[in-house]
Amino acid sequence: MAQDELQIDPFTAPAASAMDVEQSAPRGPRDLEAVYDIPVVVSAVLGRVSMPINQLLKLGRGAVVELDRRLGEPIEIYVNNRLVARGEVVMVDEERLGVTMTEIVKSDRAS
Repeated sequence: MAQDELQIDPFTAPAASAMDVEQSAPRGPRDLEAVYDIPVVVSAVLGRVSMPINQLLKLGRGAVVELDRRLGEPIEIYVNNRLVARGEVVMVDEERLGVTMTEIVKSDRAS
């Protein structure tokens, strides 16, 4: 080992202060109450398609646009344009559709 390298013994390193421990402690449900009323946009994407504008302009009432998904494949669920889950389309009542989440997608972003 070179003479100018610093050697730290983990057994004699200073302990974390009470302030450090308090700031890193897990937060409880009461700590989140401030964010409960913040609105978010939830989107369920059934599928996608790419087409030139001239083809888009030719579409009329009753036109069918074929998407990149097959019947029964999971759909993507986004919150504020971030993929958070996958799910399936379900009937809520005779006139409304809903989505049931079947898989939560782990974020690549570090917490």
